[in-house]
Amino acid sequence: MRAFLACLLLAISGWSQAAIKTQEMPYQSSDGTQLIGYYAYDDSLKGARPGIVVVHEWWGLNDYAKRRARDLAALGYSALAIDMYGEGKNTEHPKDAMAFMQAALKDSAAASARFNAGLALLKQQPQTDPNKLAAIGYCFGGKVVLDAARQGVPLAGVVSFHGALVTSTPASPGSIKAKILVEHGALDSMVTADNVNAFKAEMDKAGADYRFVTLEGAKHGFSNPDADRLSHGEHGGPDIGYNQAADQRSWADMQAFFKTLFN
Repeated sequence: MRAFLACLLLAISGWSQAAIKTQEMPYQSSDGTQLIGYYAYDDSLKGARPGIVVVHEWWGLNDYAKRRARDLAALGYSALAIDMYGEGKNTEHPKDAMAFMQAALKDSAAASARFNAGLALLKQQPQTDPNKLAAIGYCFGGKVVLDAARQGVPLAGVVSFHGALVTSTPASPGSIKAKILVEHGALDSMVTADNVNAFKAEMDKAGADYRFVTLEGAKHGFSNPDADRLSHGEHGGPDIGYNQAADQRSWADMQAFFKTLFN
């Protein structure tokens, strides 16, 4: 019994040493915007590891985006949830979210600068292998990471979860260097069938290495457990909804995708 208890205490001690470390990090875009990132890593791991940028939904850098950074850290990655709006602002009001998103996207050069500033910050962390980088994004963030791929940002891969697919600047042949994984809800009313077809045609013409996964029964926002609450909020919400099966499937797809990129 004593031997068993001793082993149990050692195991518990080992678990406690594997705590995920987090830190808020102020940084600045080249356009002068003051930004706040949320960094997460597992300090029980030694050496540099692949780095993943996390780009938030249209709500802004909220607890959900930060949770995804911690989830990635628990998988052994160096993860930074970046800020695309400035000063870490976020909201649960759809009208505010729309205003934030439109302001961020109206100047594509500024949006790219904000993404690249976050990527540069992630690369600077001693836990990050600067030669192994990827990005994931949700909703608005899905568009941001797809645009980064379109622009030839040096990433091994990008993953879009219920992301917007439309673009005013389609990728040119050979411009996309990153491999692409798109996780799309079959019931996503914010992304039309024409949007999907146009995106696939764009990727084919550009010669992109991409995979498009359609998740049956899933609405926009399927990965966020708060989606149902936000959809029926006091202000009235968008047509979004959480789908546990789609959430788990898409996360598993992402993990398999990263293994092919980095192993």
